[in-house]
Amino acid sequence: MNSEIKIEEHIELENAALRKTSQYLMPAKIDGSLPGKGEYNVYPFCSIGDGKIFSGYSSLVTWIVAQKTVVIDGYAGVFFDKIKGELDLLLEIEGLVTNWVETVDFLKDPQDVQQLVTPFLGEYESVWGTKCSLTLTDLFKEDELIGQLPDESTAINIIIGPGAALANWDAAIIYIDLPKNELQFRMRAGAVTNLGAAEIAEPFQMYKRFYFVDWVLLNNHKKALLDKISVVADGQWPNTLHWMFKTDLTDGLDTISRSTIRVRPWFEPGAWGGQWIKDHIKNINTDVVNYAWSFELIVPENGIVFESNGNLLEVSFDTLMFHNNQQVLGKHADIFGDEFPIRFDFLDTFDGGNLSIQCHPTLKYIRENFGENITQDETYYILDCDNSANVYLGFQENINPAEFRTALEESQAAGKEIDIEEYVQSHPAQKHDLFLIPNGTVHSAGAGNLVLEISATPYIFTFKMYDWVRLDLDGNPRPINIDHAFNNLDFERKGSRVQDELISKQQVIEQAEGWQIVHVPTHADHFYDVHRVEFDNQVTISTNNCCHVLMLVEGTGINIETADGSIKEYAYAETVVIPAAAGSYKLTNLGNGRAKVIKAFLK
Repeated sequence: MNSEIKIEEHIELENAALRKTSQYLMPAKIDGSLPGKGEYNVYPFCSIGDGKIFSGYSSLVTWIVAQKTVVIDGYAGVFFDKIKGELDLLLEIEGLVTNWVETVDFLKDPQDVQQLVTPFLGEYESVWGTKCSLTLTDLFKEDELIGQLPDESTAINIIIGPGAALANWDAAIIYIDLPKNELQFRMRAGAVTNLGAAEIAEPFQMYKRFYFVDWVLLNNHKKALLDKISVVADGQWPNTLHWMFKTDLTDGLDTISRSTIRVRPWFEPGAWGGQWIKDHIKNINTDVVNYAWSFELIVPENGIVFESNGNLLEVSFDTLMFHNNQQVLGKHADIFGDEFPIRFDFLDTFDGGNLSIQCHPTLKYIRENFGENITQDETYYILDCDNSANVYLGFQENINPAEFRTALEESQAAGKEIDIEEYVQSHPAQKHDLFLIPNGTVHSAGAGNLVLEISATPYIFTFKMYDWVRLDLDGNPRPINIDHAFNNLDFERKGSRVQDELISKQQVIEQAEGWQIVHVPTHADHFYDVHRVEFDNQVTISTNNCCHVLMLVEGTGINIETADGSIKEYAYAETVVIPAAAGSYKLTNLGNGRAKVIKAFLK
């Protein structure tokens, strides 16, 4: 990924009726000028050569006319009506009559769709459901959809909408992808809704439905369709469309699966959010109250951006895993399949507040109740902190579970603050500490931290027990999940065991002149481990057929040269994936002092 290209201009918050967010829309084009060295890049991309990505509807219409009959499939949240209107206008200008078939007309009645998906949505008030076991076909009147055949009497035939390929037309397939952050911004604005739903619901209800139903069905559909697609398009810009041939996308995916990968991060405010991200990361909107999260590598919701002739095009990270999981995960591909298992994200509490007191589900619990394959085992790496920063972790030696539960329930019922340190330990935080949070462990990041959360990929299964009697940014209470928490809490993680077992004991395991490798061990329950590579000039590392996730945690910049000869520059706090197939890579320090790079990898 090229981290040295400057974006032509900010795309301001386009049309509040279409997207509800404080975040900029990614620009569709870039220029070639260079920003200052060592700057974190919010729009990283991989250049794939000239003439590979096309901008606008006109060029796509030219290709469609040559095909005569096409299938336009794609993701939920895409503005298919807008796309149809633009294409139809240009086809009319060409004097061509088009037979349009829209898949939305062949979805089952909304009440029937709702009946199908309800078993996967949990209780109405619940944040969670269970991963759907249906297929996309189940939402359609299949016989009627398959019965829609091209009209041989018209010049152009197009079937359009999610699931269009299910009609089984013998025609070229265009697939329109959409970044999941943009889908959520459209959802929050009420501009889109769930597949087959009759009306707009509350955003948290729509997100739950997307996560547990729509995304599951559409990802499985995309995976089954991938080898049949002719054209891939990016539908995130309301007023234009970028597209490329699938063969060129495949080449791009193959290239990054042997070198380096950096996804496009995105940022969100929150009830406890802080000011570090606003103060340290350029080209994001600073006209917000705070930033709580940066989605650095939460791959179910991140995308990968490609560039050609200044044109950008983003596809979901899932696309890479469906096509290149063996190259990315190496010897662990048979275990995790096309699920990328490691997550990196920032939790910003600088000049902010404490996270909720919380825990995460056991493996058995998350599988039985939510349908996930792996659970939310976490660590907190302290990237930066102030002098008063702390982390809440583990119980006090004298914890009485019944008394703790009573205090939590009374606090929730009466809106009464409690002295949480009567029950939960508080530990001072220092830069480069690693706190270990295997499932079932009570924990929270205190104010004054910039936490790099190194975790297993699941990211929404947080059981809050105590939230400091505060409201969210919309003025509403945040959900408290005492029952779920007490079904999972390990009350033996208390007293001196916390210091012994849950705070990483770091040690040098390899060294030579100018460099050393520090083992920052995780818990026995974690399926990933952590090293910190510290070096003055250069150091070479082998992947050993294992995927590595890197971040420069001290220093201004590094070059990463992989065995295929590619050299990419990365700045402080940028997350980089080194696929197993890269073989080896050389780190070069671009700063004056010693560089320190965190390396997370599967055990």
